[in-house]
Amino acid sequence: MKYFVYIVKCSDDTLYTGITTDVNRRVAEHNGCDKGAKYTKARQPVQLVYKAKLSDRSSASKEEFRIKNLSRKQKKILIAWK
Repeated sequence: MKYFVYIVKCSDDTLYTGITTDVNRRVAEHNGCDKGAKYTKARQPVQLVYKAKLSDRSSASKEEFRIKNLSRKQKKILIAWK
């Protein structure tokens, strides 16, 4: 199964990073479903700004951790580069 690491830009201009097997479904959940993250519920709507496909959940989790530890400036560079 393929996994994705994604970054969404929230309405307050913050960035949220997560992993999923279906990016479109997950973004829709962030934008109005009870399954969205607590962080994004108060910051809707969100917009997908980055996604990367990885081969397995372990790789996706490691990449998510790496991205979450980047500074905002570094995340913006990553988003612009993709």
